[in-house]
Amino acid sequence: MKKTKELSITIGWLYPELMSTYGDRGNVLVLQKRCDLRNIKCRIQPIDFQTPEKDIKAIDIVFGGGAQDRQQGILIEDLRKRKGTVLKEVLEKNIPGLFVCGSPQLLGHFYTTSDGKKLEGLGLFDMESRHPGIHTPRCIGNTVIAISDAYKVQGLPYRNTVVGFENHGGRTYLGKGVKPFGTVIVGNGNNGEDKTEGAVYKNWIATYSHGPLLAKNPHIADFLIAKALEVKYKKKITLKELNDTLMWKAHDYMLKTLGCL
Repeated sequence: MKKTKELSITIGWLYPELMSTYGDRGNVLVLQKRCDLRNIKCRIQPIDFQTPEKDIKAIDIVFGGGAQDRQQGILIEDLRKRKGTVLKEVLEKNIPGLFVCGSPQLLGHFYTTSDGKKLEGLGLFDMESRHPGIHTPRCIGNTVIAISDAYKVQGLPYRNTVVGFENHGGRTYLGKGVKPFGTVIVGNGNNGEDKTEGAVYKNWIATYSHGPLLAKNPHIADFLIAKALEVKYKKKITLKELNDTLMWKAHDYMLKTLGCL
């Protein structure tokens, strides 16, 4: 059995120069810090236009941040033609991933921008996203969603809630091939209509929650780390409990402020 100090994780960060809106870089920093506190070596691998397939195949967690319509239009061709096949391999190998705001829109069948341009997505998630137009109010505000026990890591603190902040113009509609990340308690969620928030397929989580998400939801960060280690080393590895007092205070303060606690 490998010692903890020998464990390592590589986080693949999709287009960090173009997709890092609303502090989404913080999600990568949270994962990196939580690995460091457990003596797990953590390396960040930027995935941009020049990244070869072999580097993408070597990642243990994939992360995609937010982006505006213009940035999504710039990278979508490269994502589809040069990254789509290898990302599908990563997904099917059960390697975990987190995608927030703009990046989930590119995982589905298509995304229609605010000016009516249709961007064909990767088709990895059975969903579609549409921006209803620049004159339609954006979905903005604090969010609380209810989640299941599927993200619980044995021996670590857990909440059946995820708190965050949404700011999106697009509306996402799920097909039968994916499940929602959670159910909306406070906020708009995917579309403001059906109470779904985010989408999940295998170990990839898509969500409109910013914040950054993981800074107030350590249980989701630990789920991603635990799954990455399990897939890489082909066995469950016990994670050391960290002192998350401040993170849980932030989480519970939002619940209390929004009338959910």
